[in-house]
Amino acid sequence: MPLLQGLYITQRLAEYQAEDGMEGSFGNKQLHPMTREALQNGFVNEMIARSGTNLRVLSDEDRHQSLEATLAAQPVPGDVWLFAYGSLIWNPAFHYVERQPVLIRGWHRQFCLATPIGRGTPQHPGLVLGLDRGGSCRGVALRIARSEAEAELELVWRREMVTGAYVPRWVRLHGPDLPHGMSGIAFTINRAAPNYVRPVSEAATAQTIATACGVLGSCRDYLFDTIHGLKGFEIHDHHLNRIARLVREYRD
Repeated sequence: MPLLQGLYITQRLAEYQAEDGMEGSFGNKQLHPMTREALQNGFVNEMIARSGTNLRVLSDEDRHQSLEATLAAQPVPGDVWLFAYGSLIWNPAFHYVERQPVLIRGWHRQFCLATPIGRGTPQHPGLVLGLDRGGSCRGVALRIARSEAEAELELVWRREMVTGAYVPRWVRLHGPDLPHGMSGIAFTINRAAPNYVRPVSEAATAQTIATACGVLGSCRDYLFDTIHGLKGFEIHDHHLNRIARLVREYRD
């Protein structure tokens, strides 16, 4: 399939919108600002600087050391797989050569990270997804050629490893078309991060998602785009679907 450079998978997701009647993003908003070019030009750091937040930001050196240490810990040499469970599914903004649905165990997808930037403001923080301990998670594994892995993952680190809210780690990937024992990088939540949020009721989560919005758009769009992206791989997350119903009810 063609390489994606931070653009929405517009046609596929628009089809699911039409089928589900969900008020996702594609009919009435511009392409996502988190593009490959924006990441290369320091968009995330600029966004944080303008936000007025007091969150600690990792230095370029800290971020580079984190990436180097993660690659050095690769269990088996070769191409690098990255596990996507949220926006990396529908807006990866890096080059990859293959992707396929997979399962990981020991971690589950959860709205457990408060964000005063991007999908919220310091006055009204939003919520985005993280991988919290326990359970399992179905998502999408993207394979990056080893010769390009450091350069491509540098963009991912600029996007995900901003405040230290995530911990990159190698997790076992389970999929019918993957060799047994294959591992990939996953961004798991750092429970010691100041903006880690312990799970609350789905109703409370939905209320935040229905009302929070920031430079990158609304939490509502983030939720619906993730659901649509998962559906493109025939993955149905019942937890996200219940929250989506509550978001619609809140808005109605």
